[in-house]
Amino acid sequence: MSTAVQTCDVLIVGGGMAGTSLALALAPSGLRVVLVETQPFVEQATAAYDDRGIALAWGSQRILEGLGLWRDLANEATPIRQIHVSDAGHFGFTRLHAEEEGVPALGQVVTGRILGRALHQALQQQAGIQVLAPAKLISFQQEDGAVTAEVVLEAGVTQVWQATLLVAADGGKSPIRQELVAQGRIQIQQREYDQHAIVANVTPGKPHQNVAYERFTDQGPLAFLPLADVDGQPRMALVWTGTAERRDALLGLSDAEFLMALQDKFGGRLGRLLRVGMRKSYPLQMLRAEQSVAGRVVLIGNAAHTLHPVAGQGFNLGLRDVAWLVEILRAAHVQQQDIAAASVLQAYEQKRVGDQARTADFTDSLVRLFTHPALPVRLGRSSGLLAMELVAPLRHALAKRNLGMNGPLPRLMRGLKLDAA
Repeated sequence: MSTAVQTCDVLIVGGGMAGTSLALALAPSGLRVVLVETQPFVEQATAAYDDRGIALAWGSQRILEGLGLWRDLANEATPIRQIHVSDAGHFGFTRLHAEEEGVPALGQVVTGRILGRALHQALQQQAGIQVLAPAKLISFQQEDGAVTAEVVLEAGVTQVWQATLLVAADGGKSPIRQELVAQGRIQIQQREYDQHAIVANVTPGKPHQNVAYERFTDQGPLAFLPLADVDGQPRMALVWTGTAERRDALLGLSDAEFLMALQDKFGGRLGRLLRVGMRKSYPLQMLRAEQSVAGRVVLIGNAAHTLHPVAGQGFNLGLRDVAWLVEILRAAHVQQQDIAAASVLQAYEQKRVGDQARTADFTDSLVRLFTHPALPVRLGRSSGLLAMELVAPLRHALAKRNLGMNGPLPRLMRGLKLDAA
């Protein structure tokens, strides 16, 4: 007995932050949206010291406001009023100020638990989105006018879906992207950094005063992001990058030894570091799909680009993918066009290729520049940081990139409604 074929307009594979944001953005459009996620949507009810922080640029906050999500996040987000950038062991530094840039905050830090809860609750309120979770896409095939996909549910039941458009939001190891690469339909750029990031939460001896720190060291950047207090304890989110050998050594230390090593590398701007939470690590690479579109398939988020965490660009770049894609799809739908027509998806790719390439190149260049051992390079980068501190236009250019407001902006980032003329 053959499995009945079900139909939808947009089949989104991946229920992380990019995929879920896209589903929510499309919900009011009248398009039939199906979201496939391998893990069940489970909320963590209470705050924990080890909640992971996510840096949202000012432009990303504007997108979330336009999607109606920010009201559920605002009271639990920590604003970044200043960013302090320095080069360890050298004279160069620069500071970016929200007031100088004319914005309430340069960015916001929310925990993954809070953002996930807001997205999940919004999903439950949208009757127009069908959620399959836990479920897994096992195959897809493009045909004239549709994409046919097989999805296996938790109980082992297979469903066959025929979608006008398939969106890959299935993460940095995206099986959909891998299949398209194998088919020769897209190409990727990839760079292995021989670096790993250690992430943890740290209690500083001094209040963070809404300052984020990016300190470049000889092995890679070390960043602190301000987080909301838990049980009266101040917290900062730490991202510390280094070689695999250095990672193994640091993970092998006791908490007290780790804090001593971190204090030695960062210095005393935050006072004596008092506590470190659970430490985790992951390898770093840059991977970017040179094409975001292949027929009736679109890649967004980490499926399209996985970046080094320096300057916190990755998730924000993925939200800009969402903002542009929903704007173009909803406009095509209003005009009764095929939402996966070549002209429609080429318009999306043209909006995204420049931003994706520039952001990937920016983060990649920072990593290579600030780990280069040559003395002339070290002196040049310190001079460059100091020049930005002293010359306002240079500082504004760096701030604009961190705000996520450089280049053409989608309607959501300009405070405009999607369906307005």
